[in-house]
Amino acid sequence: MKQTILAAALLLAVTGGAQAQQSGTMSFFVTSAGSGKGADLGGLEGADRHCQQLASAAGASGKTWRAYLSTQAMGGQPAVNARDRIGKGPWTNAKGEVVAKSVEDLHGPSNNLTKQTALTEKGAVVNGGGDQPNTHDILTGSQPDGTAFAGAQDMTCGNWTKSGTDGAAMLGHHDRRGLDDSPPAKSWNSSHASRGGCSQDALKGTGGAGLFYCFAAN
Repeated sequence: MKQTILAAALLLAVTGGAQAQQSGTMSFFVTSAGSGKGADLGGLEGADRHCQQLASAAGASGKTWRAYLSTQAMGGQPAVNARDRIGKGPWTNAKGEVVAKSVEDLHGPSNNLTKQTALTEKGAVVNGGGDQPNTHDILTGSQPDGTAFAGAQDMTCGNWTKSGTDGAAMLGHHDRRGLDDSPPAKSWNSSHASRGGCSQDALKGTGGAGLFYCFAAN
């Protein structure tokens, strides 16, 4: 009996240590939860804070975490490109798998960002096309190259401050699939805009949950 307990304790210590080590090297994840207020993330500052809190809870503190979100020129403030916020890479997920080697690789055709690698900070797979519920819509507000949209059309839900029926946000598909998990492949960061506004219900209606990507910028 004592030997069994000792063996179980040893196994727990080993697996716990491995999980802690993986969390320590993690530099990319999909948020396991959104703000709960649709696309109102409290602006970039609030989104970054959410990334930092989730990462810290998962044992990946000590890094500067940034949300992969663009903002548009508004109210005298210049646009911000998501690609300029996230450091130089490389980035690894909670299991230590490299998802991209650099900013150029991330926005190129050979990145390793898929349903199997775009994990949460807890190392969990995020539901995609064909799953119930489907939550593959990821907030980005970005064009395929990671830059912000020009013009007056709202593609960032008021720079991540709206949660009502007005506005829209560009969304990516973390699984690169359509609603039924079939080809053609979709963009991980720029698949389509949200429909019906920026509320939590509107995001759910188009296949999302208000989730977004977080990258360690250092």
